[in-house]
Amino acid sequence: MKLAVVGGGSTYTPELVAGLARERERLDLRELVLQDIDPERREVVGGLADRMLRAAGYNGELSVTDDLDAAVEGASFVLIQLRVGGQEARLSDETIPLACGCIGQETTGAGGLGKALRTVPVVLDIAARVRELAEPDAWIVDFTNPVGIVVRGLLDAGHRAVGLCNVAIGFQRAIAPLLGVEPERVLIDQVGLNHLTWVRAVRVDGTDVLPELLADHCDELADMVPPALLQRLGAIPSYYLHYFYLHDEELERQRTGTPRAAEVAEIERELLELYRDPNLTTKPKLLERRGGAYYSDAATQLVRSLATGDGEVQVVDVRNNGTLAGLADDDVVELPARISSNGAEPLPQEPLAPELLGLVQHVAAYERLAVEAAMTGDRDLVYKALLAHPLIGQIPQVEELVETLLKEGRAHLPQFEPREVSA
Repeated sequence: MKLAVVGGGSTYTPELVAGLARERERLDLRELVLQDIDPERREVVGGLADRMLRAAGYNGELSVTDDLDAAVEGASFVLIQLRVGGQEARLSDETIPLACGCIGQETTGAGGLGKALRTVPVVLDIAARVRELAEPDAWIVDFTNPVGIVVRGLLDAGHRAVGLCNVAIGFQRAIAPLLGVEPERVLIDQVGLNHLTWVRAVRVDGTDVLPELLADHCDELADMVPPALLQRLGAIPSYYLHYFYLHDEELERQRTGTPRAAEVAEIERELLELYRDPNLTTKPKLLERRGGAYYSDAATQLVRSLATGDGEVQVVDVRNNGTLAGLADDDVVELPARISSNGAEPLPQEPLAPELLGLVQHVAAYERLAVEAAMTGDRDLVYKALLAHPLIGQIPQVEELVETLLKEGRAHLPQFEPREVSA
């Protein structure tokens, strides 16, 4: 197998490499390519990846390149983990909305739209090269945020793609010790949209133990929301729900605090310095503060199941196709699916409760508009997407955000430049 990582200079890459090294024999990994347009990151991250793989006994080929075509040619899997505009763009995503009185977050709300507008066209250009040069049945695995929107763009364009987020595996790894069982025995039944999900069941060997978990461990499971909310919902909301459920509190915290983008930029600077150490052959502890915990496990599990068709159930981002009532078939949802070499088949789901469904429908409408705006460069669709999002939705803020997002992101938004009209 040849596996290519687009955005291979990411500080996340050692996390991924650690997982691939563990699974190299079951994956029959013969060639790994790290592609990145940043020369410094290619050299530093690629060097650490080489040391990690050699220390693990990997005897296949590792290539580090800026050549996308060479990276994806003949690949069976292409993992996409890029950030158009880098951390500077992320800082804009987090601060521009604040100036308009809206929450600033890189994947949710106005910041998420800014990132989607920059990212979707770039990912689709990459996917077009994959279709042209990779193996005919190659899979694109997207870890690039906003995952739900990016995957919708890929699927709308007819690509063989599946999306991946680490929220579900994070729940699995946190819950297993509370139950005193191995993580592999725990199935997280997490449903909704990417970064808008609730855990409605936790199954151990097929038995739902969520009621007992909520009774005995509610405080440990409540992340950024009051424990009483979990009891009332009978479900565990993902971390990202606090942006909706505690909007005003979060907005005030952001106004007075340090943007996460600034913290991540400093962590990345320190990580790259650590990665330069020629004696370093394992991912450093500091990487845990970067985010993306258990990414390596989630990514390698998904690649393994797609490659071997082992039928394992994993939480992924796929077409709804009637799985969740109240959503369109072509909406991209995040939920448990059985993975085979033919793709991900969602497991049947009970309808979402009204208090969950209403919010999901709201954001699904926004995501549909966001993809259309990113692909067409239509300013009116940007306006409509912001108007549809429950974290924005007010005309003065929407009008200001349209102008500011497009102006500040201009370097990465060529689709919004005025087009010459021929006579």
